[in-house]
Amino acid sequence: MNLKEKISRKNIEKFDKTTDKFLVLHNDDFNTFEHVIDCLVKIVKHEPFQAEQCAYLTHYKGKCDIKKGSESELRNMRKQLVDNKLKVSIQ
Repeated sequence: MNLKEKISRKNIEKFDKTTDKFLVLHNDDFNTFEHVIDCLVKIVKHEPFQAEQCAYLTHYKGKCDIKKGSESELRNMRKQLVDNKLKVSIQ
């Protein structure tokens, strides 16, 4: 591998690490709307209306993107939401 290929590979790896991801809330059968809304307001820092809309979208569509950011930024929020019994993934 020549120097040009090494530099190109490093740039691609650097770009892949900074690519934004989505924190996705998945529907479940046991959390109340109030609990989901409260968690989104406290943990994700949504406004109450935005949290309510996300809760309804999740209920009717099965999932909803609730936050966009770097994976490292979203990891802590995901842990807090999971600790509050919400089904959440990073995609």
